[in-house]
Amino acid sequence: MNTVIHKINQPKELRELNQAELPDLAKELREFILDTLSVKPGHLGASLGVIELTIALHYYFDTPNDLLIWDVGHQCYPHKILTGRRQEFDTLRQENGISGFPTREESEFDTFGTGHSSTSISAIVGMATADKINNINRHHIAIIGDASITSGMSLEALNHLGSTDLNVLVILNDNSIGIDPSVGGLKKHFNNLENDSSIFNDFGLNFLGTIDGHNFDELAHALTKSKAIKGPKFLHVKTVKGKGYQKAELDQVKWHAPGLFNKATGEITTFEKPKSYQDVFGETMMDLLSNNSQIIAITPAMVTGSNLVKCQHNFPDRVIDVGIAEQHAVTFAAGLATQNTIPYCTIYSTFLQRAYDQIIHDVALQNLPVIFCIDRAGIVGTDGATHHGYFDISYLNSIPNMVIASPSNEKDFKNLLYTAQFTKKPFAIRFPKETIEICKEDYSYEKIEIGKSKRITDGNKVAIFSTGNFTPRIQQILKANELEEKVCLIDFLFIKPLDEQMIKIVALKFDTIISYEDGIINGGFGDAVLKILNQIHYKGNFKMNGYPDQFITHATINQLYKQLELDDESILKFIYSYL
Repeated sequence: MNTVIHKINQPKELRELNQAELPDLAKELREFILDTLSVKPGHLGASLGVIELTIALHYYFDTPNDLLIWDVGHQCYPHKILTGRRQEFDTLRQENGISGFPTREESEFDTFGTGHSSTSISAIVGMATADKINNINRHHIAIIGDASITSGMSLEALNHLGSTDLNVLVILNDNSIGIDPSVGGLKKHFNNLENDSSIFNDFGLNFLGTIDGHNFDELAHALTKSKAIKGPKFLHVKTVKGKGYQKAELDQVKWHAPGLFNKATGEITTFEKPKSYQDVFGETMMDLLSNNSQIIAITPAMVTGSNLVKCQHNFPDRVIDVGIAEQHAVTFAAGLATQNTIPYCTIYSTFLQRAYDQIIHDVALQNLPVIFCIDRAGIVGTDGATHHGYFDISYLNSIPNMVIASPSNEKDFKNLLYTAQFTKKPFAIRFPKETIEICKEDYSYEKIEIGKSKRITDGNKVAIFSTGNFTPRIQQILKANELEEKVCLIDFLFIKPLDEQMIKIVALKFDTIISYEDGIINGGFGDAVLKILNQIHYKGNFKMNGYPDQFITHATINQLYKQLELDDESILKFIYSYL
């Protein structure tokens, strides 16, 4: 079949097409993405929504000479297909395959690595400034969504850009949704943008738009016009997330990343999933919100991801989505904590990194009782390096006043969330994107003593200190291999403060202590244990296990465990080497 898409391996070949052929290419590109993502899951809706825009950008600009940045990168699949990666596209997000986000290592067309929101404008302003200093004349384009542009960093960058004469085009891809529907005051403003009345004019930018991002004639006119305008400019483009696939248009939240689905019927493949930490979190927050009117849950645009949809429906005034604004979320929580409310600030580990100063300056320094519910702690799988959450133990461990806890089962997780409301200091509870060991017996919420560990097995040859999701895994390994009488397994529910008494007791009895943690070794749980062992002049062997001092790529969680020698087989082999 003589199709347009198979003629395009690079944008230079795209630019050889007649403009009249572009709609056919868009149709084929949409079908290609649907065919692939129905069997190889990824971010569907965002990519379907920018197909015409992507084609137009590569058609009217001289990429990769002209520099192009996709904010976040959920929508980069059409870009990848048109820039030499069509034949590799079915390896997307798989072990040794191409990344689900733009990465500089992968292609010269990925001019800046993205994965977190709101970085594109700052980066493109930096590139344009460097080009001005180096006397390089070319175009600089950043494409950013309406959910991302309201983030503080984006507004800081626009404020800077408006004071320059840089040749930068910022394109607002406005579809009124991120993962969940967009929130905030600017959302209303975007619906009423006019050429002579725009906040972006006030920033000092030449405003263009509003145009239909699925209409090639309007795109051609706007992009050609933008190239003729000197200095910074801003183009407002209206698009539909999930465009061209009715199911994805009608339920944009579900079809953001639907998993496996039948392209013809739209039926999404469902699997009977074991209970996850996210399931337990949502259930417990419902209980806590129901029983304590002072509790307020906060999320930065992750209502669905953090399983707070039902909570928000039942308590719309006390489950607050602040948009993609992690810094604001943390300091907002700090403000709440000063006025006799109990904020549960729910943020993915990888995104909490963006609010580090706020954790220190606005929460910990003032010893305010903000509860950080750190979702997606540890490795997260196919989203890869930008989304793994394995730095949080290290970056929180150094902060005074902070409590850090990492539950290993349903009962402890629920009791931690319950206990936190009574603890008058910053309290971090980290939990992974994995299944949870459920409690089969009936129990009621109870307060946990802060800083206490728990002995799981009582062996006499080797001691293992573990925390979080490693504890049930190691317990299962010991049981399956009849090692419970040889290995003493201690579960450290609290990483800070550590149970020093338990560490000292174990150190007196065992010549070998091994630690396991779901985080980077540098500055983590094992490092904190080692400090105590050094203080008591421990003479035995202490071996730390966790994530190495490197960025970890994308693959399934089990594949990554195997790569890192943290799979069950590797753990068993390591234990045997010390018995």
